[in-house]
Amino acid sequence: MVSVTSLWLPILVSAVVVFLASSVIHMLLTYHRNDFRKLPKEDEVMEALRPFNIPPGDYAIPCAGSMEGMKSQAFIDKMTAGPVAFATFTPAGPPSIGKSLLLWFLYSILISIIAGYVAGSALQRGAPYLSVFRFAGCVAFTGYSIGLLQNSIWYKRNWGATLRTMFDGLVYALLTAGVFGWLWPH
Repeated sequence: MVSVTSLWLPILVSAVVVFLASSVIHMLLTYHRNDFRKLPKEDEVMEALRPFNIPPGDYAIPCAGSMEGMKSQAFIDKMTAGPVAFATFTPAGPPSIGKSLLLWFLYSILISIIAGYVAGSALQRGAPYLSVFRFAGCVAFTGYSIGLLQNSIWYKRNWGATLRTMFDGLVYALLTAGVFGWLWPH
């Protein structure tokens, strides 16, 4: 068994590598540009919603409120008439990415800690590169990608966007696995 504390270097390096890779993916590559589409008559929709001063949060339109509510004729009529949407509202103001970047880096550290814990529980010091790669990569892929599927299953998120983001997670997992295999203690 290898302790998580002895894996601080691969944990930190893999998080930095993933952070840099995600920056390249999102700033230089173009395959995420169509993950979100512009609403028709965006300005009019924004103007119509503005007076409601909707607090930040996640909303369902229409919202049944309960399983019983989903059976009501009023809810069924609203669903049939549409529009039907899942919406996330954020605070108004100029875009600020600093907090999101920090949280993303901390998330990458968390994924690496969990990957290190699982690999360290299964493997000994000096384990072969491929064994470390397999354990760390599988756990990292699960952390970066598998949970995304439920957003398409339940909240109708675009499958293409989900699969593209899962592909990113595969890249992050392979990088994490490679770093762990490279820096695994001997």
